Amino acid sequence: MMKYKGAFIKLFPPMLKKYMIEQYGKEVTRKAFKGAPAIYREMLADCDDIGADNPMAKNIYMCFVFLAIWKAADGAVDPDGLRVVIRKWMKSKLVGKLMGGKDLNKPEDMESAKRRFHAMQAWADAHPEYRDKTWDFNFDETKHRDGSYYHFTRCPIEAFARKNGYLEILPVCCDIDYLTTELSHGVLHREQTLATGGEMCDYWIVPDRLKDPK
Repeated sequence: MMKYKGAFIKLFPPMLKKYMIEQYGKEVTRKAFKGAPAIYREMLADCDDIGADNPMAKNIYMCFVFLAIWKAADGAVDPDGLRVVIRKWMKSKLVGKLMGGKDLNKPEDMESAKRRFHAMQAWADAHPEYRDKTWDFNFDETKHRDGSYYHFTRCPIEAFARKNGYLEILPVCCDIDYLTTELSHGVLHREQTLATGGEMCDYWIVPDRLKDPK
């Protein structure tokens, strides 16, 4: 069971409301937002604990908001429409201010990103009680000359979704990786994800001004 934290389920719906109404109307939005908090709490109770202070835990707390909204809408919210909602929200000035600021075209920002990725794996290595539950970072500095490459063969969100009937909507959350990378002036190249039946979730992240990355 993951420790309950309500910050994201309280913060996100007001920020998404405008785009949800544009896509689905007021009644569907009201129903989805009204039912989501209880579902969110249940999801965390059913999710394997990966450590509340795990730096990757925020991925669960954030992603579960979208899964809970989808579930609460009881079929009225579809994956393609929710993608539109999330993309509009992620492209908004507010999110740009909150999550932007880094520029992967700057060598120091790219190196900072690499250190952050390695720090997440270091946390898992330092907490063996969670190592088999959390994401497994696999780095390969020889695979590409440019940017940063790593992959996962284990994702607790994918494991939860597959077990609890959320796999249909999970790829929408996977696509957020592209949007967050764009906010840092980067490009994510990806061949597969666990959510869509792949053997891994791969991440090759390069600066967006780099032509013909290798």
